[in-house]
Amino acid sequence: MLFILASLAAGLVFGLGLIVSGMSDPAKVLGFLDLAGAWDPSLALVMGGAIAVGLPAFAWAARRKTSLLGAPMQLPAARQVDRRLLGGSLLFGIGWGVAGFCPGPALVAMGMGEAGAVVFVLAMLAGMALFEGLERRRSAA
Repeated sequence: MLFILASLAAGLVFGLGLIVSGMSDPAKVLGFLDLAGAWDPSLALVMGGAIAVGLPAFAWAARRKTSLLGAPMQLPAARQVDRRLLGGSLLFGIGWGVAGFCPGPALVAMGMGEAGAVVFVLAMLAGMALFEGLERRRSAA
């Protein structure tokens, strides 16, 4: 129960941060990506703030074997940049640039009744299901 409450609190803080910073608005994201037009640097400030807060927390977490709630730490072990990482990053960036959403802000915007976010989340879930199916085929081969 404590894990669920902690997850709920973390999700609420994250979602509230996205709303306050304006990052649930796809126009804000697309304004950041529009380098040749009316460039909006505010997303860079939000990212910098998130990194400043998150970096010490990740460094602290990397030294621990369990979380504060006793769950095992599950940090990524892979350190190499390979074709799969580059391909996934490229697809993520294209989707972000086309729609103006990434997963977190899309879920927040969907909760706020944004119709475009619903379409994005459905497409994201379809992409995740497609990836899962391809991974199963790859593992079986």
